[in-house]
Amino acid sequence: MLSLQTGNRVLTGKVSRTQQVFWLSLSLTFAAIYAYPALQEALSHDYIVQDDARQHVFWMRRFLDSQLFPGDLIADYFQSVAPWGYATFYRLFAAVGIDPMALSKILPLGLGLVATAYCFGITLQILPVPVAGFIASLLLNQNLWMRDDLVSATPVAFVYPLFLAFVYYLWRRLLLPTLAAIALLGLFYPQCVFIVAGLLIVQLGRWEQGRFRLSVVRSDYWFCGWGLGVAFLVLLPYALNPSEFGSVITLTQARMLPAFSAKGWSSFFNTDPWNYWICGKRSGMLPTEWCRLMAKYSILLVPPQVWVSFSLPFLLKYPSRFPLVKRVSRGIWLLPQMLLVSMGMFAAAHLFLFKLHLPNRYTEHSLRILVALAAAVALTILLDTVLQVAQTKGKPLLAIGFTGVLAAILLFYPSILQANDYPFPISRYTVGDVPELYKFLQQQPKDTLIASLTEEANSLPTFAQRSILVGGEGYALPYHLDYYNEMYQRTVDLIEAQYSLDEGLVQDFIRRYGVDLWLVERGAFTPEYVMGNRWIQEYESAAIGASVSLAGGGVPVLVERMERCKVFDGEGLVVLSADCLGD
Repeated sequence: MLSLQTGNRVLTGKVSRTQQVFWLSLSLTFAAIYAYPALQEALSHDYIVQDDARQHVFWMRRFLDSQLFPGDLIADYFQSVAPWGYATFYRLFAAVGIDPMALSKILPLGLGLVATAYCFGITLQILPVPVAGFIASLLLNQNLWMRDDLVSATPVAFVYPLFLAFVYYLWRRLLLPTLAAIALLGLFYPQCVFIVAGLLIVQLGRWEQGRFRLSVVRSDYWFCGWGLGVAFLVLLPYALNPSEFGSVITLTQARMLPAFSAKGWSSFFNTDPWNYWICGKRSGMLPTEWCRLMAKYSILLVPPQVWVSFSLPFLLKYPSRFPLVKRVSRGIWLLPQMLLVSMGMFAAAHLFLFKLHLPNRYTEHSLRILVALAAAVALTILLDTVLQVAQTKGKPLLAIGFTGVLAAILLFYPSILQANDYPFPISRYTVGDVPELYKFLQQQPKDTLIASLTEEANSLPTFAQRSILVGGEGYALPYHLDYYNEMYQRTVDLIEAQYSLDEGLVQDFIRRYGVDLWLVERGAFTPEYVMGNRWIQEYESAAIGASVSLAGGGVPVLVERMERCKVFDGEGLVVLSADCLGD
C-alpha cells in the first residue's frame, strides 16, 4: 500500500507528480464505484425518481414546456424557494433540450467526483502525503453515500463540491477562485455562506505562544474584506426579496403547528434533550445517519473515522513519537476553526429560530467533511509510525498486518453496514408501479388538476407531468405560513369531500378548487384505512369525521358514483371524472 525507504522516513518525503496522479486517480475511481449503484438504479426504469427530487426538480420541466403546471401552487412554491444558481443551472441544460429529471440522475456522479478532487487537494495542503488524500476522499465518499443528500441533486448536493472548493482556495490564498466559490455557494445553498463568512473572520486571529493575537499581515484583512463583501452581496437578495408566500414562520407559530411536533412530518420540537440537541433531524447537531446507527444498531457501527478523528489532537502533541506530525502544515488549524464556526452557527440558528432556517444544516455537512479530513491525517500518521517501527525492528509482518487491517476496515466498512441491514449506498429512489396511469394522465390537457389522497399522487407531477391539488408530507412544508395554511386547508377539504355523503359538498369542493380528476384507491373507504393512513391522520379532525362516518355504515358519494364516473381503473386505483361527480 505504501512505499518503504531505507532512510529514517517511511512514507516518501518528496511527493512526485506520478504519486499524486496515481492516488488521485484511485480516489476518483472509488468515488465512481460508490456512485455507480445509484446511477444504475436511476437508469433502470422509465418511471423512477429520487424522493427529494419529486419536490425540488419536477417543476423545472417548465423550462422545457412553459405550459406545464399552470397556476400550480406546489410548483410555484418550490420554484420560489429554489436558489437562483440552482434553478439557473438546470435552466441552462434545459435550454439545450436536457430533461431536468434526467439530469438529476447523472449529476450526483459529477458532483461526487468534483468533491473528491477538492478533498484530495485539501488533504495534501495539510499533510503532503498522497495516501492521506486517498484516505480522506474515501472516507468522505462513504459519508456522502450514507445519506441521500448528494444523490438527490437538490441544492444541498452542491454543498460538498462548492464548500470544499472554497476551503481549498482559502488555504492556498487564491483570491479570485475563493470569491467565486463564495458566490456560487450563495447562489446554490445560501446557509453555507454564513459558515464561510465565519471562517474568513477567524483567519484574522492567531494562536501563538499560548495567546490569541490578531494578524499583523495587511493582506489577510484585504482577503477577508473581499470575501465578506462577496458574501454580503450574494446574501442581500434573500434579505431584500421576501417570499411571495409570506414571511418565514416564527418560533411561537411553529410551536402551535402539529407538523413541528415530535411525531409531525417536519418534526422539530422534542422533549428529550438528546434527540433535540444531538440527534434531531432538523434540530440536532450530528448527521442523522450517525444517530440512526447508534439508535438502531450499535455505537460500534458509527463510522470509525468519527472515533479516529478524536485522536488527532493527541497525535499532534507528540511529534517525537509520531515523526510524520512534523510534516503537518499550519493549515491544520482550519479544522478546529471549521468546527468552531459550525457550532457557533448552530447556536445562532437555535437562538433565532427559524430565521436562519434549521440548526442541523450548519453542522451536519461540515462534520462529515471534518471527520474525513481529521481521520485521514491521523490514520496516515499512525500508519507511518507503525511502518517505521516495523522497519527499525525488522518486523515486516507487523507492517503487512497493520496495513492489511487498516485497508480492510477502510475498504470494507460499507460491506459491514450492508451485513447489518443498513443500505449502502443510500439512494431513496421511488419506482412508479402504474405506468398505464401515468400514460393516461399524460394524454389529458396540461392544465388538468388532480385531487387525491393516495401515496401515488406524490409521484404524478414527475411521472405524469400533471398538477395535483395537495401532496404528502414532502410537499406540505410548514416554513411559510401562507403556503402551509393553503395546503392544510386544501387537504382538510379534500378529506371531508372524499368521505362525504353530501353531493352538494362534493360539488362545491370541485368548483372551488377547479378539480378535473379524482384519484382514489378502491380500498380507501374503510375506517381501518383512514385510521392507518399517516397522511390523513395528520389532519385529526377531518380524519375522525371520516372514520366515524364510515364506521356508521355511511356510503360516500365517490363510492356511489365510482362505476359511473371512472375513466381509468387499474392496480387498485381508480380515476374519476370531476365533471361526472359534479353533475
